[in-house]
Amino acid sequence: MTIYDIAKIAGVSASTVSRVVNKKPGIKDETRQRIQQLLEEYGYTPNETARGLVNRFSRMIGILVEDIRYSHHVEIAYHIETKLRENGYSGLICNTGFTDEKKVDSIRLLEQRQVDGAILVGSTFQTDAVAYGIRTCLSRIPVVITNGYLDLPNVYGVLVDERDGVENCVELMYRKNHKKLAFVLPNHTPSNLAKQKGFISAMVQKGHTGGDLWLYEKPTSLEGGYAVTGAILMDHPDVEGIIFGEDLAAAGAIRALTDAGVKIPEQVAVIGVDDSLYGEICCPKLTSLNNMMLDTSIEAADILLAALEGRPCRHKSMLFSAIVEREST
Repeated sequence: MTIYDIAKIAGVSASTVSRVVNKKPGIKDETRQRIQQLLEEYGYTPNETARGLVNRFSRMIGILVEDIRYSHHVEIAYHIETKLRENGYSGLICNTGFTDEKKVDSIRLLEQRQVDGAILVGSTFQTDAVAYGIRTCLSRIPVVITNGYLDLPNVYGVLVDERDGVENCVELMYRKNHKKLAFVLPNHTPSNLAKQKGFISAMVQKGHTGGDLWLYEKPTSLEGGYAVTGAILMDHPDVEGIIFGEDLAAAGAIRALTDAGVKIPEQVAVIGVDDSLYGEICCPKLTSLNNMMLDTSIEAADILLAALEGRPCRHKSMLFSAIVEREST
């Protein structure tokens, strides 16, 4: 059923039906109601692609995620897409992969699909290559980065203060009398490096320097968390607490400590970051730094919608993390 079919039944022009569909003024109430009734009766659905060609917008937002298998980023994308859909937009979710080259390829894809705006999930997109991709491909549309920012006129950032959050995790460990601490860095994203800096800053304030700073690096996975925990126990049998940059590895650590007969948290306490589902299904349940996933998602979508509608919005927003204490501390 097309607008031409509806127009023929209603005895009006196709342009009149189009004006009703697009909620344009200049139509008599009686005519508008009769056409609206026919639209509902015949289940007419507008062709969004065709409307986009006429109105020069697609109602499509690109959402870039580095690795869609990682539940934390998928949940952010889910909340963003839900918010956008409530406001009449659809989300095109792309799994970019880890390299700058693939990220830029995904940005080019968004240009080809003529999206109205884009949201990049995670500080991993805070790179020179991505900045170049935005400048060359997406300079005319608003772009929002969650937990990151690029200094470009059309880019907005929703940041989370994870550095202070990890400093607070160290303070919590000390209050619980866990003072010999290790930190595990997942990878070298700006977000994760900020977490490590928070750990180092807090430990230095406590009098630790040089060899007293037990820093490890392991890509995030259950197996990685298990393996690096075994290495920490081997290197530092007197370790009293481990802070992981992400929850998934911390869940692997809890299993490793349990298998080694180490009591949690009496002997070794464990803290993760993300406050994800992994923290709830661990035994014992994992204490985690809540980096405001839901709030970040909604804030990013709100900023993008404001920019699309020409409403004023800040280029940088800061949210503050909070520790969710469970059984592992």
